[in-house]
This record gives sequence, C-alpha cells and structure tokens, in this order.
Amino acid sequence: MISKAFINFMSRRTIFAKVRNKVMNTYASYDLIKKARVAFEAERQEKQEPHTVIYFHKVDDPYSALTVEYVEKIASIFDVLLKPVLVGEENPETVHEPTLYSDYCLRDVNRIADYYGVAFSSQTYPEKNLVNLANSILTVADESDFTSIAKKVSKALWSHDKKTLEELSTKHKATPDEALKKLEQGNTIRDDKDYYFGSAFYYGEELYWGVDRINHLEERLDELGLRKDSMNKSVCVPNFKAPDKLESEYKFNLYYYPSLNSPYTFVSVTGVQEIKDSYPVNLITKPVLPMLMRKMTIPNFKAKYIISDAAREGLKKNNPIGKIYSPLGKPARKAYSIFPIINEAGKGFEYINELLQASFYDGINIGEDDYLKSTVKKLGLDWNIISKKLGSNDWKKVLDDNLKDMYSGNCWGVPSFKITDANGDNPFYVWGQDRMWLLKEEIYKRLNS
Repeated sequence: MISKAFINFMSRRTIFAKVRNKVMNTYASYDLIKKARVAFEAERQEKQEPHTVIYFHKVDDPYSALTVEYVEKIASIFDVLLKPVLVGEENPETVHEPTLYSDYCLRDVNRIADYYGVAFSSQTYPEKNLVNLANSILTVADESDFTSIAKKVSKALWSHDKKTLEELSTKHKATPDEALKKLEQGNTIRDDKDYYFGSAFYYGEELYWGVDRINHLEERLDELGLRKDSMNKSVCVPNFKAPDKLESEYKFNLYYYPSLNSPYTFVSVTGVQEIKDSYPVNLITKPVLPMLMRKMTIPNFKAKYIISDAAREGLKKNNPIGKIYSPLGKPARKAYSIFPIINEAGKGFEYINELLQASFYDGINIGEDDYLKSTVKKLGLDWNIISKKLGSNDWKKVLDDNLKDMYSGNCWGVPSFKITDANGDNPFYVWGQDRMWLLKEEIYKRLNS
C-alpha cells in the first residue's frame, strides 16, 4: 500500500501537475455541481424522501455556539426535515496547527458573535467535565427538541455554568458509554459525508460550514422552491457597522499574506483591491509558501471541500474560478524568485494578482519564462532588470519572514491579514477571506474610538 506521506509528497511534485490540475478543475466546476444537484434531486424524488438538511453540532466548538442559534430559523423558514447530529473531536488529519487553531477559533467567535446577534464572551474553553455533561444531555435529547436544548446547553457551557447544566441533566442524561457511542455514531456520519468539523450543514451532497455559509444553503433551498410563503427574510444577515467607503487623512497599514496555490487567496484579491480603493490603508503584500510546499498534508476530502467552497464563494463575489493550473513546486518557486524586486518597485500586490489570475482563471503555467516576461512588462517594469533575480534564492528569506510574522498572529493559513496603526503598533490579525469585512470594522472602530 502506498503511504499517505508518499501520496502527499507526490501531490507537491511538478511532474504530477496534469493529474492535480484535472482534479482541481473537477472540484471547482459549477457545471458539474449543477449536474450533481439535478441527479441528487431525481434520486430523492424516486425514493420519495423529504428534503433533509443535516446539522453537525459539537458542544465545545465555538462556531457551533453561533450556528446553533440559526438552526431553528432554517427549519421554520424552509420546508425541510432538519436532522441534528452530535459529533465529537475533529478529524486530526484536518487540523494542521491544533493549538493555533483552538486559540484562533475562540478569538474569532468572540469578535464576530455580536454582529450575528449572539451573546458570547468566553475567553477560555469549557472544562472537560462540563463538556462531558453537555454531551450527556444532548445524547438523550429528542430530535424534535434537540436544537432548543442545544441552545440552552451551549449558553450554559460557554458561561461555565455548571449549575444550569446539572439542572438540565435532571431531565436529560446519558451514561458515559451512551454518550461516547453517540459521538462515535455522529463522527461516522460526518466522516461519511466527507466532512471533518462541527458547525456545518449538509444537503444533497454539499456542505455548508458555519454562519458564513448559511447564505449558500439558503440559495440552494430557494432554488428548490422550499421557502414557506410567508417567510421572506434572510436566515442569517450580520449587522455590519462599517460603511462601504471610508475616508481619512490618517492611514492604517494593511498587511496581506497570500499564497500562489490557494483558491481562497484568488477569491480574496478583488476584496483586497476594494479595501485598498475605499479605505484609508497602505497595502503591504507579504506572500508565503503554499501549505503543501511547507510540508503540510491536506486529505483529499478536505481539498475537495476547499476548492468547491472557494468556487461558489468566487461566483457569489463576482470573481469566479475558471481554468486552474496549480503552480505547486517549480512554477511557484520561479514566480516567487522575482517577487522581492517587483515589490521594491511598488508592484507587489499587482504581481500576485496577475499570478493568481493566471493560475485560477486562465489556466496558465506561471513558471514559464515567456509568461513571467509578459507579466513584468504588463506591470510597466523592465524585464532586463527583473530577470536578473529569476531563479535566485533571495525570496526564501523574505517568504520565511512573512510566514513567521503571520504565525505570530495565530494565523497559519491563507489568505491572512494584519492591520496596524501607521507606526506598526496594535496589530490585529484575521485569517481567511471570510473575515475581510472584519478588517473594515476594525478600521472603522479605530477611527471612531
């Protein structure tokens, strides 16, 4: 049997680009997604099964504490059968930096909860005995009132309110073995759906993670005509405070950490440009190596979710993924090698933008000399000067320093961002294109504090 390590090593090799590109293009294809949806609905109708939405709930997952507040709304607005599934620990293959991941999740939910109308202020994870008690309660909760009980349990758990949990357990309590079996069953269901966390919805062979993806689920159910006649409101709309455009003589530093093999980074570029154009920021681009070139591994089922999810995010944000040519390996190294000198010329962001457009829309190998030459000329730079750095190693220290800076903010994935005051003080890090709105909120807050 070929080892996972060898498979992942091969996935990073340039010689396997054709296979890798074919897989990525398949996962990103909206036409194939539409065909799969039609096939699923035909099979569902033939079996005379209801429209079933599964919700995966993990009691000590901060994101589940947010998402569970919206489950009943989905069930009340749409004509669906909602099935809650209690799950336990995440699939360890999918968590690359466990400590950073846990710390970041808690910090992130504390930041965004108020925008979603949810009270959440816990600075620490609940103790294990309380987590066990919470799982015990929900193990025996009836499916019909699981969500209402889960909301009470969640509030008590994240408030570290042992008394309330004990009171709830007088009516609902399972033995440790029963709770363990329930969690194992839930994890099996979750794994069979090619998912790996809590706080997610599943419908028709597609996954929708957390409050950030409820809008996609809502659109899917609307396409099927499942909205109840009297229900016209959106399920989940965050209450943003920052305006679309903000002017100020004072400028903040906005640091952008992209990588060349990240579909989410590609999706983020138009949003970065929009912030650059409409907010008082000095944009500083600090690329990092792709995770696979940092010797991290991504299971196929997670890669599938990432690419397909980024594709639908791109469509929604008018920045669709087109034809993909993954730059992993030699193409990325070659393209990175001239980044420092291009960045010194003031064209770092524009260069990264061009590379991402080539890799995730035009299907171009960015490691070809002719492509790099034409791109440099397009940026208005002198190829004779820039090409002197082609294939050099100067870029390695630059990207390594960028990675260390990103990690110092508990961010390990891309795209990540950092805001500082003009002098570099008061760093505010966020991870992911999902949190670009939070960058605006932070700038707006600082200007009005």
